[in-house]
Amino acid sequence: MNIQNCSTPDLLSVLIGNEMAKKLSQVPLSVLFGMRANRQEMVCENEAQYVPAPIISAAKELLVRALEEDISIHPISLTAPKVVKDYLRMALGGRQQEVFMVLFLDAQNRLICSEELFHGTLTQTSVYPREVVKRALMHNAAAVMLSHNHPSGLAEPSSADRSLTDALKQALGLVDVRVLDHIVIGEQEALSFAERGLI
Repeated sequence: MNIQNCSTPDLLSVLIGNEMAKKLSQVPLSVLFGMRANRQEMVCENEAQYVPAPIISAAKELLVRALEEDISIHPISLTAPKVVKDYLRMALGGRQQEVFMVLFLDAQNRLICSEELFHGTLTQTSVYPREVVKRALMHNAAAVMLSHNHPSGLAEPSSADRSLTDALKQALGLVDVRVLDHIVIGEQEALSFAERGLI
């Protein structure tokens, strides 16, 4: 079987069987894999019970781990952070509350680890610079990349996002840890502060 030539329903049937694949073939994959919220309500409530959460969740987790492995082996390109954006969209997309994540990097910009440090509400989360500095020192990080999601769907950074980034950059700078980027995850896109010239 040539996987690249298979249709989406065919690929779903490999994972979850023909019957369930038929029921879910009209659901956007980004919704099915939890990368964005199901705002269109394409899965009706009585069909939702048929969603094979463990199988789909396992497939998504394997993809997240593959992307994480890639950025832990290869230095992150700061001029084209596509792999990081893909990783963060998989990790943070579709969440119902704001999550603030930090990627801790070594001196060659390879991922040491990523951590979800703070969880909030639909519209905000409290971030404590002291805790971010503490974790950066614990991981012996040379640099960090910051990220959080906007459950509202829009990736455009708020004035609070910019102020927070400045505060974290200043606090981490005191211990010689560079802030390379802050990526905001929306429903359709991931916005990089570095690409926008905001950092």
